[in-house]
Amino acid sequence: MRQLSDKNKMSRDERDKSLTRDSWKIFQIMAEFVDGFQQLADITPSVSIFGSARFKPDNPHYQAAEHISKLLSDSGFAVVSGGGPGIMEAANKGALAGKSASVGLNIKLPHEQSGNGYQDISVNFKYFFARKVMFVKYASAYVVMPGGFGTLDEMAEILTLIQTGKSKPIPIILYGSSFWEGLIDWFTESLVKEGTISPKDLDLFSVTDDPQQVVDTIFDFYEGVDIEGIVNQSQLMMEL
Repeated sequence: MRQLSDKNKMSRDERDKSLTRDSWKIFQIMAEFVDGFQQLADITPSVSIFGSARFKPDNPHYQAAEHISKLLSDSGFAVVSGGGPGIMEAANKGALAGKSASVGLNIKLPHEQSGNGYQDISVNFKYFFARKVMFVKYASAYVVMPGGFGTLDEMAEILTLIQTGKSKPIPIILYGSSFWEGLIDWFTESLVKEGTISPKDLDLFSVTDDPQQVVDTIFDFYEGVDIEGIVNQSQLMMEL
């Protein structure tokens, strides 16, 4: 078995200090979960919206996100975004103009992200994984607007949770067919073709270009279930 060279070995003192730092991080992580649970416990039913932080207010995707969020808010859904600029700002802005809560799950990043000014409830996170739990835990639906790696990460997260049975199925709605067309073609031509996903996995999400259809898709999914029933189903999902 290969051994670390002496120059790569930690001294006992360095090792003890490292273990102490890591142990204290557990309490920091616990504090983020507790704060998130306490602040978000009453927001159900809610819809999590994702998309690029780079879009400006004159961008059609920004405007669509604001419109969709207003429709959702007026329909009784709290809207949850990442709390930053771009699509996140548009989502919070639209929700704030509606009847339901506008929620921002803010993350501390080295070179970007300051919380937008359209949040009724703001929760601040240092750790991405704690924040991602909050996006899923209270969501009755996901709306995925055009975005970059972070948006793709959140979309892949919920698809994986539902595919593997770690989360109950919820509507996952991709907005902007021309933006998502290439990725969906790749899903079909590469992932399904190579057998890395099943053809039925393509049914885990839908695509639309109509803001009203976003709302209708969510209500159709929960057909026959009123808002209180959607809340109860969300509570069941939290037990998984």
